[in-house]
Amino acid sequence: MGGFFGVVSSSDCVADLFFGTDYHSHLGTQRGGMAVMHRDGFTRHIHDIRNTQFRSKFEDNLKDFKGKSGIGIISDYDDQPILVRSHLGHFGIVTVGAIKNTDELAQRAFARRHTHFSELGNNVINPTELVATLINEEDSFTNGICNAQAQIEGSCSMLLLTADGLYAARDRLGRTPIIIGQKDGACAATMETCAFPNLGYETIKYLGPGEVVLINDQGVHQVKAPGNDLQVCAFLWVYYGYPSSHFEGINVEVVRNRCGAALARRDQVEVDLVAGIPDSGTPHALGYAVEAGLPYRRPFVKYTPTWPRSFMPQDQSVRDLVARMKLTPIPELIKGQRMLFCEDSIVRGTQLQDTVQRLHYYGAKEIHMRPACPPLVYGCPFLNFSRSRSDLDLATRKAIRELEGEDCNNLELYSDPATEQYAAMVENIRKRLKLTSLQYQRLDDMVESIGLPREKVCTYCWSGCSGCKS
Repeated sequence: MGGFFGVVSSSDCVADLFFGTDYHSHLGTQRGGMAVMHRDGFTRHIHDIRNTQFRSKFEDNLKDFKGKSGIGIISDYDDQPILVRSHLGHFGIVTVGAIKNTDELAQRAFARRHTHFSELGNNVINPTELVATLINEEDSFTNGICNAQAQIEGSCSMLLLTADGLYAARDRLGRTPIIIGQKDGACAATMETCAFPNLGYETIKYLGPGEVVLINDQGVHQVKAPGNDLQVCAFLWVYYGYPSSHFEGINVEVVRNRCGAALARRDQVEVDLVAGIPDSGTPHALGYAVEAGLPYRRPFVKYTPTWPRSFMPQDQSVRDLVARMKLTPIPELIKGQRMLFCEDSIVRGTQLQDTVQRLHYYGAKEIHMRPACPPLVYGCPFLNFSRSRSDLDLATRKAIRELEGEDCNNLELYSDPATEQYAAMVENIRKRLKLTSLQYQRLDDMVESIGLPREKVCTYCWSGCSGCKS
C-alpha cells in the first residue's frame, strides 16, 4: 500500500513535495511520481522504484520542477500522477486504495460512449484514470469526487491538483487516512504524519470518512462534511504505518508497544530474552519485554545499506532472498537461549520459516513466537495489501486446507480462539514453522491497544467482518 503528499505554498513547493512524498510507505510499491502546477501548466515525472528508492530516482528531476503547488505519490503499481484535460479544466490526480468493481465501472463508462481506458498490462485498467473519468461525469470537482466515492467498491482516497487549489478526499469509510498540516506560508495533505515534523508542519486536521477539503492560498475549506461510519484499517498501526506517524491522533509506536504488553499479560512462558523480527516486530517486542520484566536483545540485526525492503520485490523467491540476506545473526545471543520473538503478523510464513531454521542452526534452545495481531484468515477486499497474494497462500489457509481439505465452509470457527478448530490451526502452523510455542494476539486486545471503538476499526482480515461491534 502506497501513500501520497500534496502541498500548496506561497513560495516554491518543490523541496517540501519531494521530501514529503519520500516519507511515505514503500511496501510492495512499484511506481513513484510527482507533478507541480505552474503558470504554463504542469511538470511531471514518474519512475519505476521497485529496486531503487524514490529519492535517488527523483533527485536529478528536481531542477525541472518549479511551482507553488504539487502532488506526489508512492504508487502500488500504476503510473501516477495522471494529468487530465476535461470540461472541468486541466488537473492532476493521485489515488491510493483498491477499486474492486473496476470492470463494472468501466462497462458503465463504455455505455456512455467513453471510448477507452489505458491498460497497465494483464488487462488491468489504470484505476486512477477510471477515477478521473467518474469525476468528469459531474459539473464540478466537488460533485465529481462525491460521484466517484459513491460508485467505488473497496476504497479510494485521492488528491486533485487544480487551478482552484488542492482537493483532498478521504475514502468513503476512511480505511486510509488523510491528515492536513500547516506552517507559515504553506499547507499540506499527507497519509503519513511522519512527513510533517522535519518539514516544519503542524498537524491541524484529520479528515473524517468521506470528507473533502479544498486547500488554497486562503486556507483549508471543507466542501463535503465527513460521514458517520469509520472503518479505518487496523494494520496501519500493527504494520503499515511508520513508527512516528499518527492516525486518528493515535501514534503507531505507542500502539505497537501496547500490543506487545497485551501479549505479555496473557503469557506464562519462561524465556531468557525477548526479541523482535526487524523492523516492525521491534516495538511490539519492546512492549512485551517491559511488561514482562525481561531483557530485550537483538539476535538478528538488519544490513540495510544496499538491500531494498523485503516486501518490495513482486517475486516471492526474491522477497525471501532479500529477507534472508538482510538479517545477519549474532550467534552469541542465540546459542543455548530460550528466545521469544514478537512479529507484526504471520502472512505466508515463508520468510519466518527460514528465520526460525537459522535460529535452530545457531543453537537456539527454544523459539517462541508471538504475533502482534490475530491469525490472518481472510484476504483484504478493501486495500492492496499484496497485489499477487491469493487467500489460499495465507499460512492459516494452508493449515485449514490440511485439516479440512479443499472445501471449508466454516472459516469463522478458525477465527475464534475459543474453538478446537482455532487451536488445531495454530498447532499446525507451529509445527510447520518448527516453533517451541506459538500464541497469537487476541482481537479484543489488539483493538483495545489501538484505542478506538471496535466498530470504527476494520478487522476483516481476522474476523471476516468489517465494522463488527463485538
